[in-house]
Amino acid sequence: MRGYPYAFYVALDGNGANGLEGMAGMCLFLYDPATERFAWKIKYYDGVAAGHACSVNPAGQVGFLGNAGQHLHFFDANNLEELARISTLRFETPDTSLQGSTHLAWLDDSCFITAIGRHFWAFSLEDLGQPQRLEPHGVHLPHAMKLTASGRHLCYGSMDDPSRGRRGEARHVGVRDMETGEVTVIKLPATCWHILPHPSEEVFYAISFRVAPLDRVDFHEWGIAWLKEYVFEIDAETKRVRRHWATGRETPAHINSDIAISDSELIFCNGASQSILFLDLETFARHRIVDEKPDAGALAQRPREVATQAYDVLARGNVFGNSQHVLGALRASRFSLLDSVYACQLSADQRLLFTANRGLNHITVYDYPSNRIRLRAPMPDIQEFVPSLSPLADPRLGFHHGALVG
Repeated sequence: MRGYPYAFYVALDGNGANGLEGMAGMCLFLYDPATERFAWKIKYYDGVAAGHACSVNPAGQVGFLGNAGQHLHFFDANNLEELARISTLRFETPDTSLQGSTHLAWLDDSCFITAIGRHFWAFSLEDLGQPQRLEPHGVHLPHAMKLTASGRHLCYGSMDDPSRGRRGEARHVGVRDMETGEVTVIKLPATCWHILPHPSEEVFYAISFRVAPLDRVDFHEWGIAWLKEYVFEIDAETKRVRRHWATGRETPAHINSDIAISDSELIFCNGASQSILFLDLETFARHRIVDEKPDAGALAQRPREVATQAYDVLARGNVFGNSQHVLGALRASRFSLLDSVYACQLSADQRLLFTANRGLNHITVYDYPSNRIRLRAPMPDIQEFVPSLSPLADPRLGFHHGALVG
C-alpha cells in the first residue's frame, strides 16, 4: 500500500446473481489521485462462502470479511492474507442459512460487536473463542450495523426472515444503548437492510430494501419488488423517525447497498437500478442521480454475464407462478439484464467518490460533488483467481459492499 493514499476494499461473492449463496473473497484497489496511478489485488478464500461486506479496524491493519456463511473471517489489510477464521456455529445456530455475521461494529482495534443467531456477541481478536453473549437483538435477521457519532448507540437494519413464513417481512430497525444494553426495535412501513449514522448528530439513516417473496411466502428466494422506496431519518435517542423521503417506483432506487454521506447529501448506490442517488439533506426532497445503466452495445459485449444473470433469476422459482416478480424486476432494473453498483464510498475530504460496478466489473472514481468520472478501471476476469471455473463461465468478480481507507 506504500505510495497510495487511498485503499478501497470491496467484498466479493463470485459471478452469480445471488450473492448470499456465492463465493467469498476480497478486492483491494489502491489509488493515487495526484498521479492517477492505481493497483489492485484480489483473493478468494477456500472454505468460506457468501462474502458480503467488509470493514477495517481503526488502525487500518486488520480487515473483516462479513459473510452469510456463518464464519468470522479476518485478513491482513495490507495484503489480504488470511489472519483468522472461526465458525459462529460453536456459539449459536441461526434459524436460516441466510443469516450470518455479515457486518460488525469495531469498538477499538481489537474488540467488536456483531450478531449471531438471536443475540449480540462481543469479541476480541486476541481470543475469538471466548466471546461474551449479550442481550437479544430483537429483529428478524440483523444486517448492517454502525455506532452513532458519540458511540452511545448501535444502530442496525434487518433482513426479511425466510424462517417466519408469511410473517417474514421485517419492517423494522434496531437501536442498542451501548451503556445500558437496552434494545429498542423501531417499526417502519418497509424493510431496511442498510443504515448509516450521521457524522456528528445522534441520528441515523435507514434505506428501504423491498423484495417480493416467491410464491408470496419464500423470503429465501425473493424477487425485486416493483414498489416505492423510502429513506428514514431516525433519532437514535428518542427512537423516532424525524423525517422521511419517499419516491415513486419509477425512480431508479431499487436494491441499495453502500451508503455514504457528505455535508449536503446522503449518497447510496442501487444495484438493481444501475444508479447512484444523491439525496439533499437540507430539504430531504430533492435528489440527483449518476446513471450507470449499460446501453445495448455494452450488453452485447457481455453475453456470458447477461446469460448468467438471466439464468440465475429464472432459476430462483416457478417462473409461471411468479411471473409478476420477473416482470417487476425487469421494470426495477429498467430492462437491463445486468446488476450494477454495490460499493460506494466517499473520501474523508469529500472530494472523491469510489464505486464498484458488479455487472460491468469495473471500479470508477468520481470527482465529488461534480460527479465527473476521474478514473474508470476495468477489472480482471474471475477465472484468473478461481481456475476451476470454466473459461466460458461468467467472468465477473462479484463486487458487493466496500470500505475506504485514506
